[in-house]
Amino acid sequence: QVQLVESGGGLVQAGGSLRLSCAASGRTLRNYAMGWFRQAPGKEREFVATISWSGGVTDYADSVKGRFTISRDNAKNTVYLVMNSLKPEDTAVYYCAAGATSPTRKRSWYDHWGQGTQVTVSS
Repeated sequence: QVQLVESGGGLVQAGGSLRLSCAASGRTLRNYAMGWFRQAPGKEREFVATISWSGGVTDYADSVKGRFTISRDNAKNTVYLVMNSLKPEDTAVYYCAAGATSPTRKRSWYDHWGQGTQVTVSS
């Protein structure tokens, strides 16, 4: 079983930056594609970014492309999401996910989820 714990969320002004981390325990993430999703109040959970097990393939939602960067350190069993030029519409709970066999935008392909970390962007 894999346990995922997100950290790094907080309150930031529009235009600011945050770095989210997702630390895994219980099993190595080395063989899994990883993803970040987010859920705003009253909305469905949506795809943000995904990365292959090697880190060589990434994919981003159009709404964050060019502003967010996903990366991973398999030696540390950790995945990161660097968020720049944040906008109020980026406000959401951000979730880390693991278990997909390849990078994907589909929530159902991920077997393991963290508890989420709140990101709030003020205007």
